[in-house]
Amino acid sequence: MANNDTKLMESAIALAELLHFGRAARKLRISQPMLTKNIQDLEALIGGALFLRDRKHVVLSDAGRAYVQQARLSLSYGERAIQAARAVIQGMDETFHVGRTPYADPFLVSTLLSIQLPLFPRLKLVLASRFSIDLVSDLLAGVIDLAIANEPPESPLLTCVQVAELPFYIAMARREDLAQYSSVTLDQIAGRRWILFERQLHPPLYDAIIQAADQRGIRPLSIQHVTAPEEAFPFVADGSAIAFVLKAGALLVARNGVTVRPLNESTLQVRTCLVCRADDDSKIASEFVRAYMRKMPDKKKHQQLHLPISA
Repeated sequence: MANNDTKLMESAIALAELLHFGRAARKLRISQPMLTKNIQDLEALIGGALFLRDRKHVVLSDAGRAYVQQARLSLSYGERAIQAARAVIQGMDETFHVGRTPYADPFLVSTLLSIQLPLFPRLKLVLASRFSIDLVSDLLAGVIDLAIANEPPESPLLTCVQVAELPFYIAMARREDLAQYSSVTLDQIAGRRWILFERQLHPPLYDAIIQAADQRGIRPLSIQHVTAPEEAFPFVADGSAIAFVLKAGALLVARNGVTVRPLNESTLQVRTCLVCRADDDSKIASEFVRAYMRKMPDKKKHQQLHLPISA
């Protein structure tokens, strides 16, 4: 019987994130039959189904959700052990683990990477990418020390410092009538085919969009789901759909006939926060947050982040 080794955990995590055998196999750079075998071996080891699938759909079971959550932690701890040993060998004083959502504003991430702490001149910053919903779990489990996350949940166990508030952007074909406007509203995109991120990537943000539309009686023609902004590009480029993206996604898709406009809806603003555990009284964490806030632009410059992106 197979052991619960790294390749099995990586296979389950990739499939849980993408819910598609072909895309998950490509992400792992293995064949689809090999991915299928890994999942079968893992389910045989556990004694139950981690994924429910038919010819068209893959769904994570409750057991699969529990397994993937712990598998992520296991891989993170393994990597952290290696990094800690390397830090000692390389003469580093401390290692500071930071998680960030892949959809955080690139400016905010570059600001984070530029920080140097005079009190810790040999500090090594280790950056990991996770979806916002997973970053909170990693924080509470002690896998990471700090996170830059979109709309983190309110919790007495967390301390959050807001560093930005930005709108959603609507990606559309440049020939779209909507492209003549500097911003658009939900009313203007009613009756079109919408492309949204999978709800499991950030349930509160997803629900906020759906609820805002429902409250105003706004209905899309249909809704298509993607796990990454790039997946929406061909459908937006041919004019068959518009896509909801954050600024990081807007920068990726605004090319080759696709442009983006901010969604002008006051109830659909996305907060980005620095998040750490409320009980974390470490000197490094407090110094890091202070240094980050000092690097943030003033209000006038910060408003420039709201300008529409064209292509």
